[in-house]
Amino acid sequence: MLPSYQVRPPARPSETFKTPAAPAASVLPMKLQLALIELVVADMAATLAFYRRIGLDIPPDADKEPHVDVELAGGLRLAFDTEDTIRSFDPEWSRPAGGHRAALAFACDNPAAVDAAYADLTGAGYEGHLAPWDAFWGMRYAVVHDPDGTPVDLFAPQPAGP
Repeated sequence: MLPSYQVRPPARPSETFKTPAAPAASVLPMKLQLALIELVVADMAATLAFYRRIGLDIPPDADKEPHVDVELAGGLRLAFDTEDTIRSFDPEWSRPAGGHRAALAFACDNPAAVDAAYADLTGAGYEGHLAPWDAFWGMRYAVVHDPDGTPVDLFAPQPAGP
């Protein structure tokens, strides 16, 4: 018999294109709520300047702090911690290698706003990763990198066609 925290996989995998997969069983007796997304940064001031330019309300005196936490619409928070802060409680921590581990996506008001945001950010010297394009899933999309290389997606739905 399996311990109560282990869930036996289904006898055969679901063909997701034909039938929906069974909901994943929770191993926790409580419901957890996503409340905070944390980014580890090399240069707090440079990173906060980028996110201010995107439109986040971050106080100017936060630039010298080792940890900054801002509330987003809906109550979700975005936190920034310096690499030294992380190493203070996790001395084995090192930067990920070989690509990004997370990305953030910011909704724009319309497709033209995607192009304008991309132009503004790249014009300010931030790295443009993917110039604006019309994605097959019905969005205008672009990707820039923040100062630590984290991909930041800019998107807006395309107007409905005729």
